[in-house]
Amino acid sequence: MGSHGRLGRYARSLGRFWATSLQAELEYPVNFWIEALSVLGNLAGSLFVLTLLFGGETQSGVARLGGWSWNQALVVLGFYTLLDGLTSCLLQPNLSRIVGHVQNGTLDFVLLKPVDSQFWLSTRMLSPWGLPGIAAGLCLVTWAARSAGAGVQPGAVLLAAGLLLASALILYSLWFVLASLSIWFVKVWNATEVLRYALVAGRYPVSAYPPALRLLFTFVLPVAFLTTVPAQAILGNGERLWALGALAMAAGCLALSRRFWHFSLRHYTSASS
Repeated sequence: MGSHGRLGRYARSLGRFWATSLQAELEYPVNFWIEALSVLGNLAGSLFVLTLLFGGETQSGVARLGGWSWNQALVVLGFYTLLDGLTSCLLQPNLSRIVGHVQNGTLDFVLLKPVDSQFWLSTRMLSPWGLPGIAAGLCLVTWAARSAGAGVQPGAVLLAAGLLLASALILYSLWFVLASLSIWFVKVWNATEVLRYALVAGRYPVSAYPPALRLLFTFVLPVAFLTTVPAQAILGNGERLWALGALAMAAGCLALSRRFWHFSLRHYTSASS
């Protein structure tokens, strides 16, 4: 089968995956309103903390947080909210199940399917409950960028969208690698939760943190590439080196997750063996 035929088969599979998962999820519409209230509550809490960090001078032209004005910092928060919504839509519903597949032996059935196992484990479910977070993040980014005086240009929007995709791939890759460790270690769920909550630091510009944490959030946990770099791009302050670094890190992390998954499968002991 040619590459076009293979891509078409995977696209059709993805459409069926998401259609069936949405039908199942939409049987409980009250979850949408619960998630919307949760997003608003989390956003209100983040805004309150940000206000404290600015010392209450949210509209001052002088107050800065790591060199960022109030409206510029809101752009970073908006990107974090958007990325958290994407996580709730796609990453969390899928990657949180990998540990269960390994523990219960149902990974055997996944490996027998005529599709790539990493593709199946990463895309099988789609939850609509992250949509309020995506909508709130988009609105906050758009409003805050305009309030910050950034003339949102099509080129800046495309670059920011590309960097946001890179952010999602980085987060996905790290999460998938941690989940893959369940082939050796039983209790890795806590590690994936620690990763998700450690990345909460991305709500604020990385330059607002002390130097030691800046190094940590750039080279160990790539928080800087998740929210700060896309925010700089939409504000027109992006640096080519940081943008290239984010794209290179996304490609490297994705390749690492792929290699590590194949390495893990070589050490997987089937439940039927």
